[in-house]
Amino acid sequence: MRTMRMKTMGITGMVAGSMLLALGAYASDAPGVSADDALKQLLAGNQRYVEGKPTRSHQDAARRTEVAKGQKPIAVIVGCSDSRVPPEIIFDQGLGDLFVVRVAGNVAASHGIGSIEYAVEHLGSRLVLVMGHERCGAVDATLKGGEAHNHIKELIEAIKPAVAKAKGKPGDALDNAVKANIAMVVEQLKASKPTLAEMVSTKAVKVVGARYDLDTGKVELIR
Repeated sequence: MRTMRMKTMGITGMVAGSMLLALGAYASDAPGVSADDALKQLLAGNQRYVEGKPTRSHQDAARRTEVAKGQKPIAVIVGCSDSRVPPEIIFDQGLGDLFVVRVAGNVAASHGIGSIEYAVEHLGSRLVLVMGHERCGAVDATLKGGEAHNHIKELIEAIKPAVAKAKGKPGDALDNAVKANIAMVVEQLKASKPTLAEMVSTKAVKVVGARYDLDTGKVELIR
């Protein structure tokens, strides 16, 4: 029995290792862009986008050939699936620059958190940016209430605590809820054990929140 268990563990380890190689993994201690530098690059790229002066770098054939050998994104973006909020365009980035996890309402469930863990542990990403946006439909639906059907109900349930926290605050109710939802996901990721919580506590990884303005194109950090 023990021999069989050891063989099973060995096979499992080989499969996991093969998966990481197939995904273009780097060692977890590989040097990467610092969280602060990555954030500066993202905000600078967003400013170019807002001004209508994007460089659109890292989008040519040479870059495609380069990243085909492996990836080392400067940041993880946890964003909404909304078609108007594509991170690579908003931050003026290209192939291999961003590791993007998108779901309606920019909520974080186990699969999404696992994706983030992979990026920070194996690809060397040091910044995780949770980006919500103005007039988010998922947050708006949660705010308005009513009956949600099928799997959409799971999204609504995930956003409800943020809506409840923002209730009664002065200002626009929807925008307050959007910001509360961003802040809630940031704290959720910071506390996610064991990987993210440990890496945040040792300052190996930084998790920040941001809001995208649909009208201006501007990304502002949520403090």
